[in-house]
Amino acid sequence: MALKSFIEVQPDSHFSIQNLPYGVFKTAPDSVQRPCVAIGEYLLNLAEIAAAGLFDGSLLKNSDCFDQPNLNKFLSLGRPAWKEARATLQKLLSSTEPALRDNEALRSRSFIQLRKVAMVVPVAIQDYTDFFSSMHLPDNCRAASCGSPNKILPNRFHLPIAYHGRASSIVISGTDIVRPRGQSAPIVNSPPHFGPSAKMDFELEMAAVVGTGNELGKPVDINKAEDHIFGLVLMNDWSARDIQGWESVPLGPFLGKSFGTTISPWIVTLEALEPFKCDSPIQDPPPLPYLAEKTSQNYDISMEVLLRPVGQQDTQVLTRTNSKHLYWTLPQLFAHHTINGCNLQPGDLLGTGILSGPEQESFSCLLELTWSGQKPMVLSHGISRMFLEDGDEIIITGQCKGNGYTVGFGTCAGMIVPSPP
Repeated sequence: MALKSFIEVQPDSHFSIQNLPYGVFKTAPDSVQRPCVAIGEYLLNLAEIAAAGLFDGSLLKNSDCFDQPNLNKFLSLGRPAWKEARATLQKLLSSTEPALRDNEALRSRSFIQLRKVAMVVPVAIQDYTDFFSSMHLPDNCRAASCGSPNKILPNRFHLPIAYHGRASSIVISGTDIVRPRGQSAPIVNSPPHFGPSAKMDFELEMAAVVGTGNELGKPVDINKAEDHIFGLVLMNDWSARDIQGWESVPLGPFLGKSFGTTISPWIVTLEALEPFKCDSPIQDPPPLPYLAEKTSQNYDISMEVLLRPVGQQDTQVLTRTNSKHLYWTLPQLFAHHTINGCNLQPGDLLGTGILSGPEQESFSCLLELTWSGQKPMVLSHGISRMFLEDGDEIIITGQCKGNGYTVGFGTCAGMIVPSPP
């Protein structure tokens, strides 16, 4: 019999009892922040559950990991503790368990409607790395920028390329993104142009949240790397393409990226995603031994990007894709990041890079969809876009469909607002 909660959960709700994603909430701007899980239209305050002594397993019984302003202490406990917490919560929330169901006073303290709280960045992020994991994106971007997809980077199929992002400008879904100002390429013999970016873009990505890290100088074995990853969030790695294009050679992205990166408030655990594992693309040539997995798998997560154009109430679909298209897997990202001895820490983010698929309908940024601004994307109601305008809102969603339930991420949304005068 399928697991069922005493909390009513609609079949299309992202927050089923099979999911129970983790987040951090507050009830007022100056109130304390506390960890929670989502179930249907409610959150469950984990600090209240812990105070009631309901985390009674050996790993969590005496821990104060949920009496914290973020999830980092819980993440640092490792996969056995994560599994214990999940098993406890699924039991407490099930329709057959009376401990929480029949305790009216505890229920009133522990459950809060999601619409009545503000969600915050759920982890203290000390570092953020963004990879280039798609097997289709390099061809799409080179064709858009140069008119030819044929030039192959020599390292493309040997290692997951990445850049070091800016952790301080990672923001929670719903935060406005100020259009950045900076330099862009000169035209002929003129000086570089300076001003607000004219080529604002979204990037549909996911990010792995590091659970347990590794000691400096001690790489993580590829076949143990998954145990160091707590879960996934949706991510929009906003890009100012004109600033990025002028600054990126030879050291890569800088000001064209560091003005803002949006993540979803809910971390979906790898345990919740386990039923949706699928084979990853065949890697040819075979990766070097430190990247060779016994079993190479991705997750079958359907994703969608919506645009709410400035001045409009309705949204329009820009793209639909799936995380199964990733060429490099999450364990490979982790193992490669640590192979030189780099120490990852609880709460660090590892972005997948743009999740583009093979068809134009699955291209996952405007650089691809508009052919670098050469072919406007024509939408309904007479609206078209080459790049994003002030007042445009981008909304990313992602979900997996189970048998009668959904495992989803909620939304990852942000609006572009004008540069200050």
